[in-house]
Amino acid sequence: MKLYNITDVEKFLDTIKKCKGSVELVSQQGDRLNLKSELTKYLAITKLFNDNTFINEMELVASDPEDVQTLMNYMANEK
Repeated sequence: MKLYNITDVEKFLDTIKKCKGSVELVSQQGDRLNLKSELTKYLAITKLFNDNTFINEMELVASDPEDVQTLMNYMANEK
């Protein structure tokens, strides 16, 4: 799933914490970074925000169907 225009990173990371299964960020090179891992999460977010004040677009893969719904609810309520 693709997420767009994430401006509240803290709320986004709180949503990731609520997910039951793994949530992976897919890099432009096709690498998958597990956002449930604290170290990977901070490295990925630091890289994403290196040049931007918010995230324009990211691709995530959630292993649990309920987590997909959680992420969709986040995006619907983000605006």
